[in-house]
Amino acid sequence: MPAPTLSLIMPVLDEASTIAATLDFLQPLIQRGVEVIVVDGGSHDDTAALAAPLCTRVVDAPRGRARQMNRGAAAAGGDVLLFLHADTRLPEDADRLIDAALAGRQCWGRFDVCLEGTTRLLPVIAIAMNLRSRLTGIATGDQALFMTREAFDAVGGFPDQPLMEDIEMSRRLKRLYAPACLRQKVASSGRRWEQQGAWATILLMWRLRFRYWRGESPKSLARAYRHVR
Repeated sequence: MPAPTLSLIMPVLDEASTIAATLDFLQPLIQRGVEVIVVDGGSHDDTAALAAPLCTRVVDAPRGRARQMNRGAAAAGGDVLLFLHADTRLPEDADRLIDAALAGRQCWGRFDVCLEGTTRLLPVIAIAMNLRSRLTGIATGDQALFMTREAFDAVGGFPDQPLMEDIEMSRRLKRLYAPACLRQKVASSGRRWEQQGAWATILLMWRLRFRYWRGESPKSLARAYRHVR
């Protein structure tokens, strides 16, 4: 069998309540030849067992999104890598959209995002995220980062840090080429904003990013962020 063109890598931790539904949605991609690798960071529930029959394979890794995503990339056979959070849904034709986006000189990109939930501010937050990303060339993990294997290797993979790994990855990839900013949307859970309060979460994230821009250690920032994976 030829190696798959696209490998989807999903870091997970204690996602037993949602992992089956998440992977069910990816079955059409698997049927079209997309490799789906679930990287478990030491779940204490049945996440790995529930994922195993619904993906290409499950691999284990030390806890931490960066480490899990790097482990998944090491196990992947695709020429293009797509990193997807467990609470994010792709457009149905995501594989074709990525192929088209990387057909030219661009070597990485991301999708626009919409946030699902009942908080009225979520659509505004999503618009701001997409606009900021388009203006700065910096993407977040919620936007489903994708890149060629060559670009991933050229920047050394995700930095081994507990927070802002997506921001740092974007910075490194920008040095290679500007991102493909796809207007098609991924749907991501707004639970972070709903559980902690929309304005409180917005202010927290801006403070953390400012401190990171000022050069503060990601380990120090992680202590202020209660949802580090």
